[in-house]
Amino acid sequence: MTTRWLTPEEQRAWRAYIAASHLLEDAIDRQLQQEAGMPHVYYSILANLSEAQDRRLRMTDLAERTKITRSRLTYAVTRLEKDGAVRREGCPGDKRGSTAVLTDEGMTLLERTAPGHVDTVRAALFDRLTPEQVGQLEEICASVARGLEGDDTQAPPDGVPWLRRSPGPCT
Repeated sequence: MTTRWLTPEEQRAWRAYIAASHLLEDAIDRQLQQEAGMPHVYYSILANLSEAQDRRLRMTDLAERTKITRSRLTYAVTRLEKDGAVRREGCPGDKRGSTAVLTDEGMTLLERTAPGHVDTVRAALFDRLTPEQVGQLEEICASVARGLEGDDTQAPPDGVPWLRRSPGPCT
């Protein structure tokens, strides 16, 4: 097999992407640590739960939405439970399944933290882009995500741990 090396243009784009993604994640993590004592992944868990029906999601579905492994999610939810932001409940009819539920305390924490988070995201990313570039960014990222997760025309690649399907919602 012959390696398809990156062209100089692709190499520059790749390196720019790596630098920007690392710097952006660092800026968001620093802001959230300073204001709320939590990393970005914990904020993402709270935000996803806040958007779910009844502020609850099956753990496997939450792992898929946040794009983290189930073991990393379990660790994060355990920490958020200790802080009173989330509670875990069993799934009726599925003894192996569990659901993460955003508590009132967690919602209060999210509401208090969200303005600073949005300000950081806006200053670090969106204030630097034109409206046309925002559309291009969405299009590019959605295309990459579809390719990595699989879409209607192809199955997801092996080894994407958060795409393991759960039996369905807890009822």
